[in-house]
Amino acid sequence: MNTPRTKFYRDKINGKIMGVCAGIADYTGVDVLWVRLGAVALTLMGVGIIPLVYLGLGMFSERKPQHLYYTDRQEQRFWQGVRQSPARTAREVRASFRELDRRLADIELHYVSSNPRLSEEIERLR
Repeated sequence: MNTPRTKFYRDKINGKIMGVCAGIADYTGVDVLWVRLGAVALTLMGVGIIPLVYLGLGMFSERKPQHLYYTDRQEQRFWQGVRQSPARTAREVRASFRELDRRLADIELHYVSSNPRLSEEIERLR
């Protein structure tokens, strides 16, 4: 997957300091409050590598492009699902297309089949 929507970006717009926690939240789909609380809790518990990882990600990761998600929140959730489990997302998309195909086939069957009442109405409209 070489799409820019599947990469990690720091989210400076929604971030507080460097946008790393907001970027992690955007990447994983977890609420940013929980990511921030987790980072603070781990730091207070003595995990000394957390501030170093935060600084490293803040310095070396790219800023989130302004128009990464074109339409709405639903597209953002879709791409978060792709990042979390590409196979599951592909299955869900295939299932959606199968459902659409089934519904279109039902509509086609309804209008193409010999329906005497429908034919009578069409003739009456002419």
